[in-house]
Amino acid sequence: MRTRAAILHEVGKPWSVEEIDLDPPQRGEVLVRLAAAGMCRSDEHVMTGDLPNRLPVIGGHEGAGIVEEVGEGVESVRPGDHVVFGFIPSCGRCPSCVSGHGNLCDLGAHLADGFQVSDHTARHHLHGEDLALMCLVGSFAEHTVVNEATCIKLPPDAPLDVACLLGCGVVTGWGSAVYAGGIRPGDDVVVVGVGGIGINAVQGAVSAGARHIVAIDPVAFKREQALAFGATHVAADLDDAFELVRDATEGRMAKAVIMSLSTGRGDLVASALKLTGKRGRVVITSIHPVAETEVAMSAWDLSLMEKQVVGSLFGSASPRVDILRLWNLHRAGQLRLDDLITRRYRLDEVNAGYQDLRDGRNLRGIIDFT
Repeated sequence: MRTRAAILHEVGKPWSVEEIDLDPPQRGEVLVRLAAAGMCRSDEHVMTGDLPNRLPVIGGHEGAGIVEEVGEGVESVRPGDHVVFGFIPSCGRCPSCVSGHGNLCDLGAHLADGFQVSDHTARHHLHGEDLALMCLVGSFAEHTVVNEATCIKLPPDAPLDVACLLGCGVVTGWGSAVYAGGIRPGDDVVVVGVGGIGINAVQGAVSAGARHIVAIDPVAFKREQALAFGATHVAADLDDAFELVRDATEGRMAKAVIMSLSTGRGDLVASALKLTGKRGRVVITSIHPVAETEVAMSAWDLSLMEKQVVGSLFGSASPRVDILRLWNLHRAGQLRLDDLITRRYRLDEVNAGYQDLRDGRNLRGIIDFT
């Protein structure tokens, strides 16, 4: 079939919306008609080269849509089902999956390769050239073919424009606070960077019962949004936040500092540790440039204060469990999803949407295919 997709041909170049050829789903694969796709910073990292990926690539790893066709052997979904994509496939059988760590599924080893995990070939083509998929999803397209392991079935009444955000940003931010941060009722929390990930780290801290939630971002709009979503204090940068956190916590500093910057910086880890109290934890959720190999921190903090620095992928959550868990929290009125969508764009406006992201105008923009 023929469909349209936003393609990145070269690092540093804009997205190009073009008509492509799409093969039918093979064994274990699913054809999905997209309803909406979230515009996440990670796709921007592929454009800048900070996140290596096979090129040319169809962008998009947050997405939701309706199943149109399934290949042989597919059992978990059928045509007509509403699905959201988990940007990390979850096979349910590897050691990580069966031990409750589906975010580290062995199939994730193929993310940068971008081709189908079943046979490592492509279903998407442009003028005879194979196209890779961002995170094996490629949601910046009117239709895509993905492996069954990427599809999470939703209730039939789930609004797909809202549900698409559960594929990455919401779970990643929420889980960074609740799971990776280990926040408990009464804890004090700092969230550094209030974009699509950080705003949901704020929501996660609220869900966990945090006492003080300090959100740090240089953009006034994002500080305002952080307060609206439950932050108790805001600051423009880490240095400005030090006295604020010290005073709010009676000098004990934060139990968890969630680093959810647009682009991670190793030189800021030392500052994050200064905001962290004894036995506290700095959670690195931000994507750092692949070429960055140095991190500034005080080993004194680690040994004498028992502070920790931990990494977190997909919020240390399990796609097959936590996407539906957070959807149910939303339905119960305990998690805000609709208000995360700042602006909607057509597929042809993908570059305008990413310019708005760079300019700090959006919590989350989405491509609305409806």
